[in-house]
Amino acid sequence: MKSLIFLFIILALGVYFYSFSFFVTLLVISFLIFFHELGHFLAAKSLKIKVEVFSIGFGQAIMQKEIAGTKYCLSALPLGGYVRLKGQDDLDPSKEVLEEDSYSVLSPLQKIYILFAGPFFNIFLAFLLYICIGFLGENKLAAQIGTVQENSAAARANLQSGDLILAINGVKIQSFDEISKLVGLEPLLLTVKRNNELLNINLTPTIGKGYNDFMQEIQKPLIGISASGELVTVYHRGFEALSYAYEQSVNASMLIFKGLVKLVVGELDPKNLGGVITMVDFTSKASQSGLVVLFLITALISINLGIVNLLPIPVLDGGHIVFNLYELIFKQRVPPRIFEYLSYGGMALLLSIMLFATYNDIMRLGNF
Repeated sequence: MKSLIFLFIILALGVYFYSFSFFVTLLVISFLIFFHELGHFLAAKSLKIKVEVFSIGFGQAIMQKEIAGTKYCLSALPLGGYVRLKGQDDLDPSKEVLEEDSYSVLSPLQKIYILFAGPFFNIFLAFLLYICIGFLGENKLAAQIGTVQENSAAARANLQSGDLILAINGVKIQSFDEISKLVGLEPLLLTVKRNNELLNINLTPTIGKGYNDFMQEIQKPLIGISASGELVTVYHRGFEALSYAYEQSVNASMLIFKGLVKLVVGELDPKNLGGVITMVDFTSKASQSGLVVLFLITALISINLGIVNLLPIPVLDGGHIVFNLYELIFKQRVPPRIFEYLSYGGMALLLSIMLFATYNDIMRLGNF
């Protein structure tokens, strides 16, 4: 009953703040959770391990149906999900079931395979979404110059407002954000379209003040131009869609990983950490901006979910992978008492992070 009341409160607040686009957010979150748990489910099934429960959500089951010995549930709290395997207890490994269809009898490598499958499916889902984005086309800033900074490399090379950059060192340019990826300290050959005339312009970038992906001020090579603001739809189709999806998946994964590292070492303010409310806010607004934007946000959240679940924190997939690596290397399991302490410690750490992230969300949305 408490779960249903909590669900009603979530729905009421969601509809109040985001109208009916909130239901799109719930659908996205539920699908991401489903895909994650599907990875665990299929990996377990491939090893002929019995899956006792496949649940989307926690708490009281709103709908459930048992098929071939597995209970499939749609539960009231749409903030997670789980797959329960026969003989698996994340908090007490001593509760074993030594039967051939049990998780308990698997080798460490087989357990790692099942544990890794969930995060991998989230990253693979993002890869598929990026393929769809490539086919649908993404609106980006055109590679057209808006302003040229005084005394910059661009000004010395006589680049002008309105020039359209078509290629750099022979590499085709489709959008403005591709330019910075090709700018280094070495001389550049720009192919530029100006008043229907093609020009080849040589310039050498200079070091200046710029910003990285986390809006931190850094020194970087610059040519000294800004975008005109014109938009262009960029498509990636055929085999190009695969390379585009791979590149975007890797870049997003590395961005999340670097962000986590910067948070840990103190280079990023912990206030930047967002939680469920921020995720709901972004997704609900994205759903009002079109399918491509929604796919982009969903892909980022999916990769985030995959990377975070691989962190070596007990109770997460990554933590249990570490436990199994320990057993694989030292030929013995983590002592039960240590396993228990680490599991409850990991749970406390995870809960603390979630509460802190939720606090940040509230402060951010309230502009406090």
